[in-house]
Amino acid sequence: MTPDDDRRPDDPPHEHSVEEEVDGDAGVDDAILTGRTLWVILLLAAGAGAVAGFLGGAFRWTLDLVDDWRAELIEWSHTHPGWGWLIPVAVAGVAAAAAAGIARWQPLSAGSGIQHVEAVDRGEADPPPLSVVPARFVGGVLSIGAAGMVLGREGPTVHMAAAVGAAAGRLARLAAEEIRLLQTVLSGTGLAVAFNAPISAVFFIFEEVTKTFRLREGIVTMVAVAIGVGVSRLVLGDEPDFRHVASVSSPPLTTVPIFVVFGLVVGLMGVLYNRLILACLDLFDIISRVPAVVKAGVVGAVVGSLLIADPTVGGGGEALAGLILTGQQFALPVVILYVVVRFIAGPISYSVGTPGGIFAPILALGALVGLVAGRVTQVIVPGLDEDLTIAFALVGMATLFAAIVRAPFTGLVLVIEMTAVTSVTIPMLVSGAMAVVVASALRSPPIYDALRVRMLRKHEQAERAPG
Repeated sequence: MTPDDDRRPDDPPHEHSVEEEVDGDAGVDDAILTGRTLWVILLLAAGAGAVAGFLGGAFRWTLDLVDDWRAELIEWSHTHPGWGWLIPVAVAGVAAAAAAGIARWQPLSAGSGIQHVEAVDRGEADPPPLSVVPARFVGGVLSIGAAGMVLGREGPTVHMAAAVGAAAGRLARLAAEEIRLLQTVLSGTGLAVAFNAPISAVFFIFEEVTKTFRLREGIVTMVAVAIGVGVSRLVLGDEPDFRHVASVSSPPLTTVPIFVVFGLVVGLMGVLYNRLILACLDLFDIISRVPAVVKAGVVGAVVGSLLIADPTVGGGGEALAGLILTGQQFALPVVILYVVVRFIAGPISYSVGTPGGIFAPILALGALVGLVAGRVTQVIVPGLDEDLTIAFALVGMATLFAAIVRAPFTGLVLVIEMTAVTSVTIPMLVSGAMAVVVASALRSPPIYDALRVRMLRKHEQAERAPG
């Protein structure tokens, strides 16, 4: 969706535009869209989508199971005062260290994986090997589930699906271009499965990964996402992630200026969040004498100690966001504390290099920020509807996503699909636009662009290193 004129000079050129394909000058694209090649790609995408759907569904199911176990362990620790708290802390530290050890065995399993998907699509990196799948699955369960680190399930799910797509292409002995196509398309299937949000997967492919519309991805994505989400629903059921959202009426048009200001403020927060992630990554790199496993273990233990005080403060944040969207009442100082803790814990959790993404923590943080804004607005402008705080929470989710990832339509559609609420679409559009304007004006690169450049630079440095 981004025109080629917006690409940086050092970026490799994307393939032909839609207009070129229509004119018949697309070369490989025409071959993929016609005849036998099209059917081969579609069949492979359907098969890979089914596998990715099952893997993603199993991953979510396992995470839910481990989350429940972790909550029971924390509850048990409260019945043993004096020393009981040491057990959850030790479990979290060991789990995080083990996840970092897995990432050391398979370096591509560290972090989100979305930046690697984008690098592969651009031809800057090789498609992920199939070994990424067990590393992401087990490592993600350890870091997100057992350790409760502030990470999201979508990063591992996207990367596992991309690896399945690439493996399908290699198994069929397709050309390198077609293997990249399958890994890109299947990455969208992974996102759709992670959040049960099939439409947002299409926006994710074109707005975030390829940054342009290409007809071949569109056709193949439709097939892969449909099959993948269908299979995942056999494992998890077919309900929105946030199925009990409180009733939200459309905010009056008189509140539009308020949402404009909200978007500007959240845009600034997004810039700070991006910079904090990159600063934490640099800081942990500087502490090179301490093994990565030890650093992850220490951070995991710290997160574990926070979970003893409040189990909802860790993890991807789905439970916390769910409480907000159902109308659960929180004291304003408590919400502000949640914002501060998760604003800092998210980048730190990501920086230790265990498997885990940033989408889910962003959405939860956005809901918290929106709740704060809604409460403040009701004090400043009395007489507004009580459900305005829920509206602000929904808008905050989409707006912070837009500011950090710089994919406003993906964030908007993702929130709508996860909540089945469309009444705040206009505020989402207004606030999202303002957040992107602020982030662009401050020259803050989209987080995955920054992570991709950083990943490629580190890879280049490793190749140049002696021995």
